[in-house]
Amino acid sequence: MTAVAPPDLGYQVKFQSVAIEGGDDLQIRSLLDRQQFFDPDGAAQAQGISAATWPLFGMLWPSAQRLAGAMQQRNDLAGKRILEIGCGLGLASLVAHRRLADVTASDCHPLAETFLQANLLLNALPVMKYLTGQWTTANAGLGQFDLIIGSDVLYERNHPQQLSDFIDRHSADAVEIVIVDPNRGHRSRFTQHMQALGFDYAMTNLDSAVSASEPYRGRMLHFKRQRSLLCA
Repeated sequence: MTAVAPPDLGYQVKFQSVAIEGGDDLQIRSLLDRQQFFDPDGAAQAQGISAATWPLFGMLWPSAQRLAGAMQQRNDLAGKRILEIGCGLGLASLVAHRRLADVTASDCHPLAETFLQANLLLNALPVMKYLTGQWTTANAGLGQFDLIIGSDVLYERNHPQQLSDFIDRHSADAVEIVIVDPNRGHRSRFTQHMQALGFDYAMTNLDSAVSASEPYRGRMLHFKRQRSLLCA
C-alpha cells in the first residue's frame, strides 16, 4: 500500500490490492482516510453531502467486497444489463465489467466517476458507463436494468422509501436486486417497501470474516420480480 498526496488534488489517496473472493485481485485507488475533504466549488454540498460524509464514497468497505465477491461467483453476467447504485469505488461494477456484463455504475458524489475512471485504468479495463444516480429524481436517460446491485446503501432513515422507489423506476420487466447490508437498522423497512412493490424476497446470512483479520456481520438481500406474472 502506497500513500500519495498529489499537490494539485486537495486530498490524499492511496493504492492497494483488494482481494476478490474467487477471482483476481483488483488494484484500487481510494482516499487515504476518513479525514479527507475537498469541495471547493460546493458541488458536494449541493448534493446534500456534508463534510463528515464527503469521504465515505472513497473508502474501501467490507460490504462492497462482499458484493464484488458475489458478482465474481455468478455465472450469468455476460450481456446482462447491470446497475450498481451508490457505487462508491465501484468494486462490484469493476468485477462485473471484466466479466463482460453491460454495467452502469452510479453515485451522487461528484468525485465517484473520477475514482472509477482511475481504477479502470489501474486494472487495464475498457471504458465503463457511469451516470449520476439521484434516488429522489427522475434520472432521465438512466433506463431500466436486469440486475440492480448495491452495498451498504441503507444508512439513513429516509433511504428505504427513496431507494425502493428508485429501484422500481429503473427495473426491467424481469429484474433481480442484490443488496449487501451490514445489519443497518433500516433493512426491515426497505424489505417491506420492496414487497409492497411486488418483489419476492430472500435473505442470505453473511456472518463470516472477509479476511482473517476482518470480522463481518451482515446480510445479502435478494429480490426478484416478473411484471408479466403480475399483470397476468
